[in-house]
Amino acid sequence: QVQLVESGGGLVQAGDFLRLSCAASGIIFSINTMGWYRQAPGKQRELVAQITSGGSTNYADSVKGRFTISRDSAKNTVYLQMNSLKPEDTAVYYCNALVRSGLGFQSRPYWGQGTQVTVSS
Repeated sequence: QVQLVESGGGLVQAGDFLRLSCAASGIIFSINTMGWYRQAPGKQRELVAQITSGGSTNYADSVKGRFTISRDSAKNTVYLQMNSLKPEDTAVYYCNALVRSGLGFQSRPYWGQGTQVTVSS
């Protein structure tokens, strides 16, 4: 019913930047929170950044000051600008969105397929 498609991952060197994008499509009445999570090999998935429909943001301590989350509500798209990348940022990055598919429907979480970010030292 709802699909999230991420793009923008890749292989970069430490200190470089990347910009991730995630577009939601399908049966969408409204989207509340959108966010990015990441999962490194052998580790649990962790929150990187979130942004509400009102524009409030929340970041993991490890990325504060380096990453910026933003959204274009008209396009149902969320972005993650990642600057000053470090090797420890290497992970699969997943987009998440809390979506209502109609008036009176409850919000449901949806996930993208993930995009690999690799930062070499």
